[in-house]
Amino acid sequence: MKKLLLLIALSYSLFAELKEVNAQTLLQMQKQNIPVIDIRTPQEWKERGIIKGAHKIMFFTPNGGAEVPNFMYKLGTLVKDKNQPFIIYCAHANRTKKLGQWLSDKLGFKKVYELKGGIEYGWIDKGFKTVKE
Repeated sequence: MKKLLLLIALSYSLFAELKEVNAQTLLQMQKQNIPVIDIRTPQEWKERGIIKGAHKIMFFTPNGGAEVPNFMYKLGTLVKDKNQPFIIYCAHANRTKKLGQWLSDKLGFKKVYELKGGIEYGWIDKGFKTVKE
């Protein structure tokens, strides 16, 4: 029984928690070719722009649904290994918290980062620019 409890404890420790990064850290990680993924909707990309160099891969639809197959396919083109780090962001970090926890807890991605405060409070409000594509 003790071995089983130890095994369960060790298996939980293998899952990393969602980590927050600020704008400066995001830029440093981006320079190291760590993918940055904007999970917002096309309307949000159009209205507020995106972080230069970010990949646009919508996860939550405007009506609250999820684009799981499309998102996972496109994520797989950028992130080849569950130990490879990547950064996700949305408008205020609410959606990235949900998605990030799901990716790490349920799918086993070990290095999922989110932009603290999202693009609104963690990027634009800090004086960083976006690009409109």
